[in-house]
Amino acid sequence: MAGRDWNPWRRLLALPNESRTKTVLIAFLVSASCAALVSGATVMLRPIQAANRAAEEQARIEALVQGIPGMSALLQQSGGTLSTVVIDLATGRAAAEVSPETLDAALSDPGNWTALGPGQDLAGLGQRPDFAQIFLLRDAGQISLVLLPLSGRGYGGRIDAILALRGDMNTIAGLAVTQHSETPGLGGRIEEASWQADFPGTELRDESGEMRFRVARGPASTVHEVDGITGATRTGRGVTEMVRFWLGPDGYGPLLDAIERGEF
Repeated sequence: MAGRDWNPWRRLLALPNESRTKTVLIAFLVSASCAALVSGATVMLRPIQAANRAAEEQARIEALVQGIPGMSALLQQSGGTLSTVVIDLATGRAAAEVSPETLDAALSDPGNWTALGPGQDLAGLGQRPDFAQIFLLRDAGQISLVLLPLSGRGYGGRIDAILALRGDMNTIAGLAVTQHSETPGLGGRIEEASWQADFPGTELRDESGEMRFRVARGPASTVHEVDGITGATRTGRGVTEMVRFWLGPDGYGPLLDAIERGEF
């Protein structure tokens, strides 16, 4: 009499193909092998997938920012790596629960807006969003440029712009007006590249830290001024107050303070 075969694998294969035990065990072994292969592939491909996602995000951000008039050349001159983040304006830090993808949904909630009193509302907005998406350019780990969305009220209505600040958080690198309703040929000239070209190098605050930026009524006479537009005094005042509001304590002030302290 032949001895009993104690090899479990041969015993399994020796079972009839219609055997329920054989069918269940083979199916289990195939499933386990496939699961192991998928898990192994996931682990091996995870760094590649992360790198691809990062590259796609970088391309998306660059495409978004380079669509802003005047910003493409500025980014090319500055170099570095561009990133984006949603800021909690009250704290000046990255928002914990709001991302660029969920920002629009968050701002559709009236609870995520802050009413501005008469003494606060320099820009004439009435209320301010609690969150804002900003763009940062880092070079060797240091913030070299920050792009800040601004909005305010001019003579004809709302003005939207992007303000770029150098790493010292006090020197303007550029301004791009993205939307306005000002009078063509007068206040409407704020969209002209020749007027916006006066912003780079302008300093926001003096040595004591006091906000001094303004659009002059005529030619600029200090490092804190940009040339005014003839016949568009109210437009110039609107731009002045818009910049002063957003770079003050009720706008990006807490963010700029955090960056200057090296906490961002």
